[in-house]
Amino acid sequence: MNNSKHQELVGFIWSVADLLRGDYKQSEYGKVILPFTVLRRLDCVLAPTKDAVLEADQKWKGKSFHHLMLTKASGHSFYNTSSVTFDQIAGDPSQANRHLANYIGAFSNNAAEVLEKYDFPQHIRRLDEAGILYQVVGEFANLELGPDKVSNLQMGYVFEELIRKFSEISNETAGEHFTPREVIRLMVNLLLAPDYEDLKNPGKVVEVMDPACGTGGMLTEMHDHIRAHNPDATVVSSGQELNAESWAICRSDLMIKGQESSHIAFGNSFAHDKHYGKKFDYMLANPPFGVEWKKVREEVENEYHSLGFSGRFGAGLPRINDGSFLFLQHMLSKMRPVQVETDGRRTGGSRLAIVFNGSPLFTGAAESGESRIRQWILENDWLEAIVALPDQLFYNTGISTYFWILTNNKADRHKGKVALIDAREHFVKMRKSLGEKRNEISAEQIDELTRLYRDASTVAEDAEHPLHGKVKVFANEDFGYRRITVERPLKLRFEVTEEALAGLETTLKTGKALAKYEYRDQLLEALRPLAGQGPSYAKTEFADRLRTALAQGGVGKPPANVDKAVWGTFSVRDSEGEVQKTKGRPEPDAELRDFENVPLDEDVQEYLEREVLPHVPDAWIDHEKTKIGYEIAFTRYFYTFVSPRPLSEIDAELGELEGEIRDLLERVKE
Repeated sequence: MNNSKHQELVGFIWSVADLLRGDYKQSEYGKVILPFTVLRRLDCVLAPTKDAVLEADQKWKGKSFHHLMLTKASGHSFYNTSSVTFDQIAGDPSQANRHLANYIGAFSNNAAEVLEKYDFPQHIRRLDEAGILYQVVGEFANLELGPDKVSNLQMGYVFEELIRKFSEISNETAGEHFTPREVIRLMVNLLLAPDYEDLKNPGKVVEVMDPACGTGGMLTEMHDHIRAHNPDATVVSSGQELNAESWAICRSDLMIKGQESSHIAFGNSFAHDKHYGKKFDYMLANPPFGVEWKKVREEVENEYHSLGFSGRFGAGLPRINDGSFLFLQHMLSKMRPVQVETDGRRTGGSRLAIVFNGSPLFTGAAESGESRIRQWILENDWLEAIVALPDQLFYNTGISTYFWILTNNKADRHKGKVALIDAREHFVKMRKSLGEKRNEISAEQIDELTRLYRDASTVAEDAEHPLHGKVKVFANEDFGYRRITVERPLKLRFEVTEEALAGLETTLKTGKALAKYEYRDQLLEALRPLAGQGPSYAKTEFADRLRTALAQGGVGKPPANVDKAVWGTFSVRDSEGEVQKTKGRPEPDAELRDFENVPLDEDVQEYLEREVLPHVPDAWIDHEKTKIGYEIAFTRYFYTFVSPRPLSEIDAELGELEGEIRDLLERVKE
């Protein structure tokens, strides 16, 4: 199909929207046109074998192999046992609703389920009530979508363009269920770049999975890209999707292309893994950013605690309000194991790519769930690269995004290393914004970034390369650090003042257990003579003062909780005070406690002596509190200092602006 014919077909289908105007909002057009397009395509595909299916239905009805015989008769994985045609439904306006409902009900379960997820029956009733159902059916009846007129590949392109059109007119839908096509192309290019030669092998079978497949754009691009390199390759697409309509679009897209659609599962990937135990060659995903996983908390936490690393989430659980790392762990659990051949070659393994916002790079302190997950990934040497993308690429957000690309079968030159690629400036402005999407990556830029990714190690070493500053290569352990706890001694002076006595009285009156102390007033009177005696910098000296005062006031030794309240009230932090000790060791002052992140390859004691002790000589490290953490501070690695403009230049510019303002004011007066 040439481009003009393609646009003509898309335009004809799109024109049906004119019938919907007034009864449907523009953002709802796709809920009618997409399922009707699917329905008409299936009808045309089944037309040549319709009589054979009806005959087989009569012959084998009630038999256990009824479904098998009907799929054999239809020549496809689906069939329809209704004798009604589109023309007949359109030709009888008064019975259009009943005929269409019966016609849809006669589809095999796999096709009927797709139409059901579109909520198609409800829209049929709505169209009928509006009096336009037969007209819509009539328009589609005039549309020739048989395989002899429109090939599977061509039909796929038409359907994809319709999906894009409806996604673009609804920012919410686009943001949740549609990834810009050029972003997918770049992602697929980077994911497949190291394997192009292997993909050309005769009889190549490639299994691909997207655990948050939406409308299937990533699976489609992967399929087309692989087939472009090897037309004889068999690509098996699998996926799972939570949104019913998106699932229906994805599955029907594969059906109308003549591809196997049964591997597209419906449901939550975390609570109900419909691909449990399966392994894949390639995986890719653009999961929702920052979406909480509270609804599946019980299932996820049960798997984490009961299965550990035998399950999917053994490395750790992220914060409840961001499930990004759950998707990544889910994908990593489906990597094929690597096989070492007798000649030493490593075969098998998997590659995967996922779109993240900036949060997974650094969120979470040392030994938090996120940090443990990063540590697990890096220590297993799975992270191959992270690519920073331009902002304003997506329909519903303008935030910064990143590709994470991982594999369990790294090339030798990449082992133990991670490449960071800064592609934030590789974009062109769109002529017309679509929601938050104002930028796009051109085909030329995709090619350039693909080459840059492929040659990352070489470019990083070549200071003369024009893109040298856009690539940095680090060892895995460069992202690790020890979070050390730096303590300083607790220094106190001890002093009784009228304000302190008032505070102690309040404490003894309001404290739940302290209020039971019956000698409160006697205690306070016994301590009052100490007010104004000045501070004591020695704990033993103050203890003597207290004992003497209590004895003179006729108050016995107070219970432990009251005694603790007394000492707590009259103890004052003082840099000149006495260092408090327990069992001969200085007590740490919690208010002066500090934390430092020390790179894994650096000795913490040397760090302390160089960075801390020159400023606070009495500090020490509490090694029992040291934690290991991992973070990838991407923007810090690519930060370039820009000197501020000279003040004289700024003053001159302000002077010019003031002059312009004065001129404008003078004109207003005139």
